[in-house]
Amino acid sequence: MTDAPKIVTAAMLVIGNEILSGRTRDANMYFLAGKLTEIGIRLREARVVPDIEATIIAAVNELRARYDYVFTSGGIGPTHDDITADCIAKAFGVSIDIQAEARRRLEAHYEAGMLNAARLRMARIPDTATLIDNPVSAAPGFRIGNVMVMAGVPMIFQAMVASVAPTLIGGDKLLSRTVLALVPEGAVAEDLGALQKQYPDVDMGSYPAFRSGRASTAIVMRSTDPSMLDAAADAMYAIFRRMGGEPFENEIV
Repeated sequence: MTDAPKIVTAAMLVIGNEILSGRTRDANMYFLAGKLTEIGIRLREARVVPDIEATIIAAVNELRARYDYVFTSGGIGPTHDDITADCIAKAFGVSIDIQAEARRRLEAHYEAGMLNAARLRMARIPDTATLIDNPVSAAPGFRIGNVMVMAGVPMIFQAMVASVAPTLIGGDKLLSRTVLALVPEGAVAEDLGALQKQYPDVDMGSYPAFRSGRASTAIVMRSTDPSMLDAAADAMYAIFRRMGGEPFENEIV
């Protein structure tokens, strides 16, 4: 009997009224999911919450108890509605104040006289937290427990993810194969259901689309076991061919 795969999980908490209002489109979840997959961490949940203290605190505490890692984005800037750091401190029951190293980084970044009170708010870090580097604009994110607190601006968020990635411990990597054919999803649904029962440890998803004016179906299969994944993909090839489609692959990860 083979050992069960080591599964490491994560959640993302997107914070900001601007996301919920439609004013700003989140671009960070897609990036984070891809990076975590490379490390062997599975993003299991993504949640968007408004700039409301009680809501943020409740979400942070719920997610950090459920998952190995939690990544937040947004709400650590210099304005009055940037309340994430304070909420994280309250979620962990610790104090928050200007941290000397965070202040030093901001002082090194800004010209003399430019580090005003608003910008100095970005040096307020919860007690016991460690800094996450920000090579783009200096103002750091921070990590406390299993929670990584990062900026919402995509360029900065991505830089912070790159900074923290080497410290993350992943599990068995989830491999992926995508098999496509010009076969309608409804035609393949029954056989796909039977195939899923045959390979319960392979995650299977069906994604219909139109290609060159014809209905097509892409079957995405994921597993930590490469031999099982290959067997399931081969079986999917046979199903598509039996239905008159000529299957092909457009992605192997």
